[in-house]
Parts: sequence; structure tokens; C-alpha cells
Amino acid sequence: MLALGSCGTERERLDQYSDLDFFVIVKDGYKQTYIQDLTWLSKLEPIAFHYQNTVDGHKVLFEDDVFCEFAVFEAHELVNIPFAEGKIIWKEVGFDETICQPQRLPSKENRDREWLLGEISCNLYLGLGRYQRGEKLATYDFIQNRSVKLWTELISLETTSRSNFIDIFNTNKRFEEGYPKEAKQLPHFLQGYERISESAQALLEYLDKHYPLNPFIKEKIRNLL
Repeated sequence: MLALGSCGTERERLDQYSDLDFFVIVKDGYKQTYIQDLTWLSKLEPIAFHYQNTVDGHKVLFEDDVFCEFAVFEAHELVNIPFAEGKIIWKEVGFDETICQPQRLPSKENRDREWLLGEISCNLYLGLGRYQRGEKLATYDFIQNRSVKLWTELISLETTSRSNFIDIFNTNKRFEEGYPKEAKQLPHFLQGYERISESAQALLEYLDKHYPLNPFIKEKIRNLL
């Protein structure tokens, strides 16, 4: 059993709101048994809710209000699975611990400043085009979901986080703790469904102030506001 995140090597940030993430590494041929029959887990505490969220595992809520997300792998699969370093909670005698060292991290290929600014610019342009059609929900997704997520990546790329715990899979997590100055912009970028244009304008103005934007697409975006 390999514990990850706050129940693994980052116990200092474990609190009452933490979910427990872990891998169960089984012998060849037993993967589907552990995925399809959760008796091995419900023996610890009755399961109140669960569903299979991936081909490899489940999300589970126990009756005592502990929430877990786990995946089951056979040993040979781990080399192709991206994960952060964890802590072995239990192992069978003779188990090869070296397979629990991450071999593959999330790919950040080409996600540099130029790429991120290009993606955000395109999202603003395409999103506001949808807005002109009356597709407000699609626009909301382009601007207040996708673009802001890319902006957090941009900040994390160029600014040192104040947090001791960096999530390599999700730059949104602990963003306020890591980047308190930049986080003050979020209320301007995330003004909600009824203020989509205002949110887009705030993000565009911030980017224009801090980064060299392509003048042509910048003007096209302004014309759509």
C-alpha cells in the first residue's frame, strides 16, 4: 500500500478536510479482483458511498466521513503511471520497494511562457466569440475555467511559491497560500456567469500589463468585449 499526498510524505498538511489518496499494488492477475470487490476495504469501516472513477480504481466515502481515492496496479504497471513520491504503509516480505519510486512525472513539454500566453489569448478570443453567439456557458468555461487555470500555471512557472507543498499535478491547489499577492487578482478574473466579459477584460488587462502580448490578437479580443 503506497500512501500519496497528505497521507503519504506530506503529513504536515493533513487535516480534517484531507482526502486519503493511495495506490494498492497487487500480484499479477489480482487487479480486477481488488477493483470489483471492495470487501478488503469495507472491513476497515463500512462504505457509505463509492463509484469507480477510473479503470484502475474508486472514490470512496466511509460512514465515519473519511474520503478516499485509490487505484489498483500490478507491479509492472507503475513504470508508466505518473505520480509523486509516496510512503509505503504496508508491504509483503520480499516486495521490491524500488518500483514505488516515480519513474514518470507529468509532461510539461512546451508549456513555457510563450505557449501559456498563446493559449490564454486564444481562449479569450474564442470564448468571447462564443459569447457573441449567446453561448454564455461555453464562454464561461473558456475564460473562467481554462484561461484562469493556465494563468495559475504561468504564475507558478515564473514565481517562487511560498508554500512548502507544491502539487505537480494541479497548480490551482494551495495557490492562495503559495502566491498570496497574485491570488488577489482572482476575484477580478472570476466574477461569475453574469460578468463574463468583465472577467475576460480583467484578465486581458493584467496580461497586457505584465507580459508582451501579440498586438493583433489583443486588439481582436478588445473588439469582442
